[in-house]
Amino acid sequence: MRLASYNVEWFANLFDNEDQLLVDDGWSGREGVTRAQQIEALGKVFSALEADAVMIVEAPNTGRRQDTVKALEGFARAFDLRQRRAVIGFANETHQEIALLYDPDKISVRHDPRGEETGKKGSTGAPRFDGVFRIDLDNDGTEDRVVFSKPPLELAAETASGTRLRLIGAHLKSKAPHGAGSRDQMLRSAIENRRKQLAQAIWLRARIDAHLAEGESVILLGDLNDGPGLDEFEGLFGRSSVEVLLGEDMYDPHAREAFATRARAAPTTARFHLRDQGRYLQALLDYIMVSQDLMSRRPSWRIWHPFEDETCWSFRELREALLCASDHFPVTLDIDI
Repeated sequence: MRLASYNVEWFANLFDNEDQLLVDDGWSGREGVTRAQQIEALGKVFSALEADAVMIVEAPNTGRRQDTVKALEGFARAFDLRQRRAVIGFANETHQEIALLYDPDKISVRHDPRGEETGKKGSTGAPRFDGVFRIDLDNDGTEDRVVFSKPPLELAAETASGTRLRLIGAHLKSKAPHGAGSRDQMLRSAIENRRKQLAQAIWLRARIDAHLAEGESVILLGDLNDGPGLDEFEGLFGRSSVEVLLGEDMYDPHAREAFATRARAAPTTARFHLRDQGRYLQALLDYIMVSQDLMSRRPSWRIWHPFEDETCWSFRELREALLCASDHFPVTLDIDI
């Protein structure tokens, strides 16, 4: 079975209020890319992936007029993809949902959130991901109340071969300070964002621990917006959110390699244009982590990077599609389940 994680930049911009694809020359939200160009590129990428299920980060919006599932299933029909069914969990207010697009002949899934409903009062346990998590991160005697702007997607899954597992899709909060003024304000904002992201990782890790304690197999997929050496606050907090999620019993070879070497040659999954500097920044942000019990199932990971993966580089059409489709590149896991 092949599972994929893919952050699709501005996917929501490619659909109208009736969830129909906008195949036209209007700008997509991607720099210098029209909606028609991005849609065509995404069709090529999804077709090339040949995945049984794709965890889509920044999926189309669900709101008063729009519906993520309807939009994604329409996208699948447009390109005759066998990943033709979609599921989401708790919708959010950011126009960036987390959704799974999957082949129902290969895997069955259902949204299966765990944890208590907290309301505004919150909980110090591992509450449901649409709730409030209370935690004193800096041991100052004051609890922070943490919420997910994009609640992780918890799925109970069963493959066609009968393997049962938990799939969790995540998009942790970015650490970039927005709307800050002076340098001191930017610093405070960056530290606060970092604190919130670490709290989200601790919350998510507690849920993983609960599943593992019940003897369940777990696969975590998504954009964690974090990794070794990404900002100067790593030393301040002592660990990154990726390290929290990995723990001792989850595994992702790209994360392990990056933390082991902390080298410039570490794997990367995203490429951002820094217009004011006239260059591109590359980073490892996207992961597929598996529980230790799945390591006996011959897992094999791949980053579909247009410049670093030999096959992606060799096929010009695929290389150009990957560059046009998003500022992130897909990560896939092939595993015998």
